[in-house]
Amino acid sequence: MKSRKGLVLTALVLFGSLFIAFRSIYGTDSNEKIAQQQKLLSTVGALLEQQHYSPKKINDDFSKKVFKAYLDQLDGDKSIFIASDINGLKKFETSIDDEIHGSGIQFQPAVSAIYEKRVAETMTFYKDILAKPFDYSINESVQLDGEKLSYANSDAERKDRWRKKLKYYALERFIDLQEEREKNKGKDSFKVLPDDSLELNARTSVLKMMDRTFNRIKTTFTEDQKFNAFINVITNSMDPHTDYYPPIEKRAFDERMSNQFYGIGAQLQQDDNGIKIASVVTGGPAWKSGAIVAGDIIIKVAQGSNEPVDVSGYGTDDAVKLIRGDKGTEVRITFKKQDGTTKTVALVREKIEQDEGLARSAVIIQGSEKIGYIALPDFYANFEDKNGFKCSEDVATEVKKLKAENVKGIVIDLRNNGGGSLLEVVKMVGLFIKTGPVVQVKERDGRVDQQTWRDNDESVLYDGPLTVMVNELSASASEIFAAAIQDYKRGIVIGSSSTYGKGTVQRPIPFGRPIDFYSARTEFGAVSLTFQKFYRVNGGSTQLKGVVPDIIMPDTYEFLKIREKDNPNSLPWDAIPQTKYQTWDGVEVNKLDAIIKNQQARIMSDKNLILLQNNLKWLTQNGENPINLQIDQFKQMQKQITNTVSQNNNLLKLKSDLNVQAMEADNDKFYNNPDKNKGIRYQEWLKLLKQDLQIDAGIKIIQELALQQYNTVKN
Repeated sequence: MKSRKGLVLTALVLFGSLFIAFRSIYGTDSNEKIAQQQKLLSTVGALLEQQHYSPKKINDDFSKKVFKAYLDQLDGDKSIFIASDINGLKKFETSIDDEIHGSGIQFQPAVSAIYEKRVAETMTFYKDILAKPFDYSINESVQLDGEKLSYANSDAERKDRWRKKLKYYALERFIDLQEEREKNKGKDSFKVLPDDSLELNARTSVLKMMDRTFNRIKTTFTEDQKFNAFINVITNSMDPHTDYYPPIEKRAFDERMSNQFYGIGAQLQQDDNGIKIASVVTGGPAWKSGAIVAGDIIIKVAQGSNEPVDVSGYGTDDAVKLIRGDKGTEVRITFKKQDGTTKTVALVREKIEQDEGLARSAVIIQGSEKIGYIALPDFYANFEDKNGFKCSEDVATEVKKLKAENVKGIVIDLRNNGGGSLLEVVKMVGLFIKTGPVVQVKERDGRVDQQTWRDNDESVLYDGPLTVMVNELSASASEIFAAAIQDYKRGIVIGSSSTYGKGTVQRPIPFGRPIDFYSARTEFGAVSLTFQKFYRVNGGSTQLKGVVPDIIMPDTYEFLKIREKDNPNSLPWDAIPQTKYQTWDGVEVNKLDAIIKNQQARIMSDKNLILLQNNLKWLTQNGENPINLQIDQFKQMQKQITNTVSQNNNLLKLKSDLNVQAMEADNDKFYNNPDKNKGIRYQEWLKLLKQDLQIDAGIKIIQELALQQYNTVKN
């Protein structure tokens, strides 16, 4: 293993300037391209070693981890490579660190060459296998979990592994077709087919799925993307949240954070005919052109006057990345119209705001009382547009509308909220507390900042009863919010046994020249680098352990291995001294504890929730077992799984619907929306809330809190 020395680079601009002399790797010869990749690899390595919050040594052990992780990235279920491939690549197992430190890149190109060869062979395999009927009477099983498999020792073994996997896919479809036949027997419009025809239809369906999958791999998983994936495996080996974003992926990340993008204003969907226009957004570029309608199939996409890209074989996400772009740029799209003709339409990208991804609210009627409900999918913020969406401002707007409805309390739903802006979560906590620190931040050198991330505004927008809902997928900023509400005794947190457990802070480090004058994006993308950890005001970290709710309630994801603690690359938990903060005085602590104890006892004694918990355990354990492919045994197990899932769905639904209504201020958005499809989706959202067992639990907490004489702010 080679050693290296280098200057510690601290300023973002320095890391960006390392790439000022870079020329684009696109359109260059192979030697120059490799040289550019080597620079990218070395610079990322230097960044990780010198600036990561808790850098792992990039040595032989690190190399071994990257070696395994990259192979898993390409072939997680061990159905592409064979054992001899891996043995041949073993010579690189302890040299990847040397490549990061400046040696010539050898591992990734070697893997890529074998991967392309094996993918081509696999395409022959599956076509050959699916050309013949399966025998579903044989008692055999398939294991789909790659962690429980070793690589196949031969092509014959690999082909048999594919045979079993394809048989499983076809068997699922075959049984579905049989059930559909039974349900529709006797209907004049339904053609009853024999089993051999259904079996053929099932295999044909699987063939189409496999063709789409592998055509997408061949078309879109380019050499550049394979190398980018390699870089990302290296960054993720430091910790799960240090990511490399190539330019297009960085743009997509910014779009998610800001809830706006520059595009044509159309929704896409995919079927057997390709990617088509599902609907056109009123007022968007596609709508204004008058030349694009629902049902048009996208054939090619070109950036301005550049050569068009054929998108056959692309997935919807791949096509979206080509169609979206930077402000004011042109995209030319060639469509196949429904009359069979083709037409190319040139469109200038405009700002499209995704208001369906913003905070939204509803009112839940309980007798003569109203309870407010706010759903926040992300802690979004637009840092490039001062007038762009910011979740703290949007939540404040929703709170004001709910106050106008004279709600008795508010439930804030952060389930599945993966986080976002640290600044926004601090501002949002400030809506509900008088003043004080929201989160502590620790630097890599051990310094702790107790003052920066605090609410300094003594005004309180809402001081009434408050419940916060979380689950296993509530992460990062969601955990900061829930922890602050919990530590300040400002409200009650309800949810699964713990939140996700992401207690780290990332900063984007851009590489290369700026792409445009409107954004901070650069030609080589950015690394989102972990450079701090955050801690609760009580001193505990949310890292790894997450936030344990005051009231624990089972949910669908409880036993899945999806939390931070389930990733071996995660940083450890620790604690620091608590900072000074004043708990909320809206209700006595002993009364708050009594409410928590009462509601937890109610949930723990609920026979339906106990049954749900047991069902979830069984489903998780069963999902780890091999799948029997003998049709009778398969049907029996599938029936048991289906019945259990169906039972769970019923257990998670209320027996009587909640009375959920749109607020008066939102009536037009829900029922008179200029975009009819969007209005329908808003109405469907209201329907989903009506049977939500966990929302009902949040409401019951609000009702108990209200009895403790909270003084709700009046307008």
